[in-house]
Amino acid sequence: MATEVRIPQLGESVNEATIVRWLKEDGAPVQADEPLLEIETEKAAMEVTAEVGGRLSIMQPAGARVQPGAVVGRITEEARSEAPPAPPPPPASEPPQRREAERREPERRQPATAAAAETNVEVGDRPKEPVARATAPARDGNGHAEAARAIADDADVERVPMTPLRRTIAARLVLAQRNAAILTTFNEIDLGELMALRRRHRGRFKDRHGVDLGFMSLFARAAVLALAETPVVNASIDGDDIVYPRRVHLGIAVSTPRGLVVPVVRNADRLALAEIERTIAALAERARTGKLVPDDLAGGTFTITNGGVFGSLLSTPILNPPQSGILGMHKIEERPIAVNGQVVIRPMMYVALSYDHRLVDGAQAVTFLVRVKEQLEDPARMVLEV
Repeated sequence: MATEVRIPQLGESVNEATIVRWLKEDGAPVQADEPLLEIETEKAAMEVTAEVGGRLSIMQPAGARVQPGAVVGRITEEARSEAPPAPPPPPASEPPQRREAERREPERRQPATAAAAETNVEVGDRPKEPVARATAPARDGNGHAEAARAIADDADVERVPMTPLRRTIAARLVLAQRNAAILTTFNEIDLGELMALRRRHRGRFKDRHGVDLGFMSLFARAAVLALAETPVVNASIDGDDIVYPRRVHLGIAVSTPRGLVVPVVRNADRLALAEIERTIAALAERARTGKLVPDDLAGGTFTITNGGVFGSLLSTPILNPPQSGILGMHKIEERPIAVNGQVVIRPMMYVALSYDHRLVDGAQAVTFLVRVKEQLEDPARMVLEV
């Protein structure tokens, strides 16, 4: 009995995926619920698992573009045998002359085998595209094979097709630049009090809630409270209308080997700090392991991105359409600042708010960023909501 391996439903408005790679070889045994292949859409990467155990037959190769419901393989369930097959009988004794001839045969084939091995190493070491260009003339009888091979040897580039996810990222960034009047305002935050609070309560917080007390969840909480005072930063433009969401669906930018994705924390304004931290951690893990589903990425109303994890001191983040605001966090760096007439060393962070100036006025953008600053410099305000 054979079970078909089908591409699952990919989410609203997504009608194509690319097979990134098969995790099992053709003909390999597989177990039920074992990951079989990775696919990627314009919104996310995900794994397809085996429904049953058996032996895999691959019908669509890596790189193929497939639609939801497409059959890309089959799993043949194997009947269990009662006893292992008998070993083959030992070979009969052979005349000495035949054994001597077989012994000498590899020596006669040795030069051809060595040449083939040398060719394989050479091809394996070259970039894929130059090799294809060098070998194509030999297949079609073209007389320029040697010239093509020389070009391949001297090539200093490798051409790789963009993945669907990377194409979507590129298109959305260009769309944001073209269709929005993006402006950025900056501020700096003294994180001394927040870091002290975190040191005092981090252990108890983890013991009680089972998750770490991270900076991202604290910034998320501060942003949610600031959005309550400046709801236009959480809004978007739809034609001639302004759409004001009743909830805050907070996008958290996550860097993955395939590119930047922005999974969404649903109803972040209704979640306690521990719930925000737990949700962010789960989404980030699914993003890095390629297990996000399209619904994880849809419906965000505001985004936070943290370039500080890569050492960025200051940047101007780009909007995530159709959103009208994105908050950029950066590296925490000790700097001398003036406090009550004295120069002191404090852990400081530059923050940036990029916003769509068609909808958000400068005063509203600055007010939002100042409220974030006030919440984080005096963390008690996040508890008291003042």
